[in-house]
Amino acid sequence: MMLNLHSYFSLRYGTLSLEDMVEGLLATGHDTAVLTDINNSSGSLDLLRLGMKAGLNILGGMEFRNEDQLLYIGIARNNEGFRQLNELMTTHNREASRLPDSPPFLNQVYMIYPYGSRSVKDLRENEYIGIKPNERNLIRLEPAANWERYVILTPVSFIPEDYKLHCQLRAIDHNILFSQLDKRMVADKEEVLIPKVRLLEMYRDFPMLIRNTNRLLGSCSFELDFKKMKNKESFTGNPVNDKQLLHKYTMEGSMRRYSKTDKVALERIKRELEIIENLRFSSYFLITDDICRYARSRDFHYVGRGSGANSAVAYCLGITDVDPIDLKLPFERFLNPKRQSPPDFDIDFSWNERDDIYDYIFNRYQTGHTALMGAMSTFRSRSILRELGKVYGLPKAEIDRLVHEPENMLNKNEVTNTILSVYNRMADFPNQRTIHASGVLISEQPLTYYSALDYPPKGLPTMQFDMYVSEDIGFEKFDILSQRGIGHIKDCREIVKQNRGISIDTGNPKRFFEDPKIADQLRSANTIGCFYVESPAMRQLITKLRCDDYLTLVAASSIIRPGVASSGMMAEFIRRHHNPEAVVYPHPVFKEQLEETYGVMVYQEDVMKIGHAYGGLDMSDADVLRRMMSGKYRSKEHLLEIESKFFEHCRKQGYPESASREIWRQMESFAGYSFNKAHSASFAVESYQSLFLKTYYPKEFMVAVLNNYGGFYNRKVYVNEAKRAGARVNLPCVNRSVFAATIYGDDIFLGFDALLNLNDKLALRIPAERMANGEYTSLDNFVLRTGAKLEQLIILIRTGAFRFMGLGKKELLWEAHLLLSKDKRAETVPLLFEMASRKPVLPKLQSSVLEDYYDEIELIGFGISGSLFDLARSDYKGDAKAADLMNQEGKMIRMVGDFVVEKYVRTKSEKLMKFGTFLDAAGDFFDTVHFPPSLAQYPLRGNGLYLIEGKVVVEFGCPAIEVARCGKMPLKPDPRSV
Repeated sequence: MMLNLHSYFSLRYGTLSLEDMVEGLLATGHDTAVLTDINNSSGSLDLLRLGMKAGLNILGGMEFRNEDQLLYIGIARNNEGFRQLNELMTTHNREASRLPDSPPFLNQVYMIYPYGSRSVKDLRENEYIGIKPNERNLIRLEPAANWERYVILTPVSFIPEDYKLHCQLRAIDHNILFSQLDKRMVADKEEVLIPKVRLLEMYRDFPMLIRNTNRLLGSCSFELDFKKMKNKESFTGNPVNDKQLLHKYTMEGSMRRYSKTDKVALERIKRELEIIENLRFSSYFLITDDICRYARSRDFHYVGRGSGANSAVAYCLGITDVDPIDLKLPFERFLNPKRQSPPDFDIDFSWNERDDIYDYIFNRYQTGHTALMGAMSTFRSRSILRELGKVYGLPKAEIDRLVHEPENMLNKNEVTNTILSVYNRMADFPNQRTIHASGVLISEQPLTYYSALDYPPKGLPTMQFDMYVSEDIGFEKFDILSQRGIGHIKDCREIVKQNRGISIDTGNPKRFFEDPKIADQLRSANTIGCFYVESPAMRQLITKLRCDDYLTLVAASSIIRPGVASSGMMAEFIRRHHNPEAVVYPHPVFKEQLEETYGVMVYQEDVMKIGHAYGGLDMSDADVLRRMMSGKYRSKEHLLEIESKFFEHCRKQGYPESASREIWRQMESFAGYSFNKAHSASFAVESYQSLFLKTYYPKEFMVAVLNNYGGFYNRKVYVNEAKRAGARVNLPCVNRSVFAATIYGDDIFLGFDALLNLNDKLALRIPAERMANGEYTSLDNFVLRTGAKLEQLIILIRTGAFRFMGLGKKELLWEAHLLLSKDKRAETVPLLFEMASRKPVLPKLQSSVLEDYYDEIELIGFGISGSLFDLARSDYKGDAKAADLMNQEGKMIRMVGDFVVEKYVRTKSEKLMKFGTFLDAAGDFFDTVHFPPSLAQYPLRGNGLYLIEGKVVVEFGCPAIEVARCGKMPLKPDPRSV
């Protein structure tokens, strides 16, 4: 009898989760209900799944509104009707138009209108009018004929105690104070679940309405085979042709990847192809291959990673560059005969090429069958407090105090008590629909069979449900990701070709693993700019491991993750790596399963191995553990069930309880962070490609890093790294620079993009005009040809962009003001004729390097002509250098450092400490440790030059300074302000 249910997917309106709804329907005796969330179908299929388990008849529907105005409620007669409702909403979203007051005729949909919105005589055959309980008396005197088109309408939006929360959500939605709400913005208090017996009693005087409602619901059905895959079934249009094409492509690739006589590889490939075909996953592989072939045709660099790297077929196709046979990666981790859902490929593209890949996918595959994966942004701790604080008119300072100092006594008042009273209930409520970071769905059926589509700012259709629902209903996404590290590799190849005339190839990365120069580069942690291995923590780990080979880097790529580090096993791995003979395994199973990693669980597969071999779990349950670690499984009950099985088995085997608890703790600590081995191997391959370029083409590599806007650090660090590689780094020049950085021999010219306040249009126009009509000859000539206005011209002069003229900046500034001070033109088009200006005769004006340096800091963000050490009032550089720290172990020293980056951590007692990274006067890195007492007394205060005093500590060959005290050093005053 429930035609109009709102879950909390009726965003900032309903308060009932889908689980709440199922529980409520069962408790109130209802067996049939229609979920009609407002302008969306996010929860429809998930409620259908939950309802089927509970024995409920869940039907599909949607409520349509323009702002707060209820227009009509659509109830799908069947799955085709559900698609029609989704199409109606999708059209409205695509066109960003208002919903029509009267919907189009949808032949598989019943439409219910609110009472009073239209006359019975105007209704079409599929249309009815809903009568709420408080409207019963209004129809008593109407003709009986009218009653034939009436049905019972009892909207449900919350439980009784949630009415105030509903009102608070409505105020948040309207961005107004709670006191400004009016009744049109909120639901009636009666929008709660009414027990079926009571509902029938309420309408006993209107038996025709009861019959109409039952007849309407009885004629509807909503079904879905959740086990059947929904992805595109065939790439070629014929499964047999798919099989043949995949076999052809794979065997062609195997000739490139393996020798013809490699029987092990051939046997593995044939076995994989057989499993892929039996499980009907050929289309999935071929679509992924098609995307990669297109990328190669455009010379886009990409990296295939994730569990897909367990597949030799994927390796042969060129989807991945990881050899799973060489690394002993089991194909079954990726795909096995028992697996019901398709495998998951993650493909990384350069950050500035992913949109092109999206365009290809959406144009290549059928319109309406391809969409981005949706995601759900939820209310979290801080956002709850901030949103409710605004609703109750709290000043920002009070909201900040409530967020950051919840125990402060000033927070104890009526308003904050009201806020805190709904805090726990509101936690994790959906707030807005958004886009998954990378997922794309390619469907056999039109996607509107599953949900309406949103059209966010990107303009690409986006599903209204998230990855969890997608997986539950039988979809597997294609992950099309982006990262800047790939841009570094691709751009570096092009820059080397331009600067040196050499064509280089970063394919077939196995050859890099054996290169002694790359090994030296890696071992020395000279990895700034290299993907995944440039952060301070990773450089320290590489140093501690003395890492100089591929397999150790694969392990390092995983043990750096928080899951391994927080379990204490990262430190244990380092110790065992240096003394493997002394390893004591907690149980023979650990030696048998994890000897390669010295008994330490490093990869997700390791947890599966131990869960199976030590804890007695079958591989299905072990896989659930693995999936929970990657955040792709949402059944907490199943985890508790697995935990119970694990400890029951351990007790039966007579294992010490304490040992089993410690092993489980280590397994749990991986949750959400650890990599599978194939993923780590993929990361390590890309790291080696970057290392190859940095080792042999360091200057060009740093230009590529700058032009992809860095990585872990800010641009200052990469400019310093280019200088360390022997490059001369020059300020932008209107006759040498382009928009991005360029290199001529050993000279790097920063691009106009480095100037913080230069107009992008002018930055692009300067090189375009120069290439078309030759170099600029004077300020007049430059202004004539580019249309630059005074403010922009001053920026260029102060950064030395006209130094080719041989005049000082102050003389040029005088000339610019005389040239343009009366010119109020907007920067639009260049002038037609060169201006005849009288150049002033000026006395020689004083200039200083110090002024230039402050100009650079102001306009670029850091100095190019020198270092921050040149600005220090004191010439003192400390009594040690970064390069000498290994020889200073245990000594108290002083060093002067240019701040680079810091990392906050919490101690076990929840006190704040930091790790710092600095550059010394020679441009070399050193690291600092700031324990809570020192940090509290001598805090780090951002960028600047610091005098640091502390003790040198060395751990596994990696030095750092335990800071006793530190403080910023004073700089020379800015002469421009004198």
